[in-house]
Amino acid sequence: QVQLVESGGGLVLAGASLKLSCAASGRTFRRYAMGWFRQAPGKEREFVAAISGSGENKYYADSVKGRFTISRDSAKNTVYLQMNSLKPEDTAVYYCAAGVAPAVRGRDYDYWGQGTQVTVSS
Repeated sequence: QVQLVESGGGLVLAGASLKLSCAASGRTFRRYAMGWFRQAPGKEREFVAAISGSGENKYYADSVKGRFTISRDSAKNTVYLQMNSLKPEDTAVYYCAAGVAPAVRGRDYDYWGQGTQVTVSS
């Protein structure tokens, strides 16, 4: 079992930056690919970014490409999501997830965190 805890969310103005963290505990962190998803009120959960276990392969949704960066630090058992140029439409609860391979479908991940709220005001 892998336990995931997100942090770093908050309330910011449009154009600002935030860096989310997802700390993992339990099984070996390096074995898992990691993904970030988000869900806004009234919307379906959507894929944001993913990274392979090695950290060599990264994937992004078109809506965040060029603004968000996913990374991982195996020594700290942590995955990050650097979010720049935030827009009101980025407002959502952000979740991190762990799975056997990076994927855009939530169903392909085995473990999920509780989420952290990101609110961007105009």
